[in-house]
Amino acid sequence: MRKNPERRASLLDAAIEVLAREGMRGLTFRAVDTEAGVPGGTASNYFANRDALLTQIGHRFYERLEPNAALIAQAQEGPRDRAKVVALMHELVERVSSFRSGYLALIELRLEATRRPELRRLLTERIRADVDANIDFHLASGLPGDRTTVVQLVLSLNWLILERLTLPDVFPEEQVHDLVTDLVERALP
Repeated sequence: MRKNPERRASLLDAAIEVLAREGMRGLTFRAVDTEAGVPGGTASNYFANRDALLTQIGHRFYERLEPNAALIAQAQEGPRDRAKVVALMHELVERVSSFRSGYLALIELRLEATRRPELRRLLTERIRADVDANIDFHLASGLPGDRTTVVQLVLSLNWLILERLTLPDVFPEEQVHDLVTDLVERALP
């Protein structure tokens, strides 16, 4: 397998776009090569098989959504109160929603994980680690709320993001800001 990390990332980004646009059936090595604008056969040089590609797409999604150091620093500045949690949740919803193709690809991966035990294992581990990291960050930062608060926010905001990206007329865009604020205020009375 090839080792060029930039090319691998480019292929995975292309695979995310294909998966989001075409679904699982449209995700082929040829479609990834075409989307990435590389010669045919390139993707198959980087990924041993479809399972390897799917697994690495899952990793790449989370890699691209990692908050940057400036956001982490900003989260730890100033008062650690409900208003700070509201601001952080708004940032999270915007960051995830702005990577629409990534989130839609993750939904495709989650559905496929019901049929592929290895993918299910990977996604379970990765999503559990993400939830745990969010809980640990929240508690270590001294923000109000406990583990249950963070889990409630993760579950409710994930569904809000899903609605926003797939059926945006259910909760029109002008309501999203107020919904996020209300969810935090109800989780942190």
